[in-house]
Amino acid sequence: MQSFLIGAIAATAFVAALIFFRFYRQTRDRFFIYFGVAFILEGVHRIPEAFHPGSSDDTPQVYLIRLLGYLLILYAIWQKNRNRP
Repeated sequence: MQSFLIGAIAATAFVAALIFFRFYRQTRDRFFIYFGVAFILEGVHRIPEAFHPGSSDDTPQVYLIRLLGYLLILYAIWQKNRNRP
């Protein structure tokens, strides 16, 4: 059951990424690209976890992938809100 839920989370992350990419096509705002890539990283991160349900979630690689995704989101927000001349 746990593998099923992890797979559902991964699929949901990919769907969210597709929605952000669609918003990018409509607006051409890079903000949505950063969010889409962050959600793809989240989905890709969950796939090995679904195939190896007993694997440890506290390895440095897991945290680095999550950190990269969160940093992309923070960078997108910073880019959107910075002062423009």
